Amino acid sequence: MKKIYKEGGTVSKDRLSEERRSWNMSRIKNKNTSPELRVRKTLYSMGYRFRLHAKDLPGKPDIIMRKYKTAIFVHGCFWHRHKNCKDCTTPTGNRNFWLEKFEGNVKRDRKNQKLLRNAGWKVFVVWQCETEKPEKLNGKLSMIKNSIQKDS
Repeated sequence: MKKIYKEGGTVSKDRLSEERRSWNMSRIKNKNTSPELRVRKTLYSMGYRFRLHAKDLPGKPDIIMRKYKTAIFVHGCFWHRHKNCKDCTTPTGNRNFWLEKFEGNVKRDRKNQKLLRNAGWKVFVVWQCETEKPEKLNGKLSMIKNSIQKDS
């Protein structure tokens, strides 16, 4: 059964049933994603050792290096709203729900990053699109490496 959403006078249908949409959404991982695995593999090859998903830190950063007091978040462009990215789209069905959802994600990200910085942590975000090409990922992680070495 497909739901009909009314938005600003227009009617749009979700192409999937409510059950199928729920099933699809339940399959979206929040840990050990492909972009996260690429970042971890590259960091490891650069000689860094790290811990994952620190529950004792705000936002549970995807990667932490306590030795350097550095937290790295690997964000999906869609969910965390990477500005000017082709992957940062907004679904047309139930648009208001999605806009609120995305706004909440971005606010939470900002709050957690601020808490970490106030606690003396260096905070970096690696975007999903930055992990798709090895040279782009190496460039981003080299920038992080330079920042860590500068402060050590």
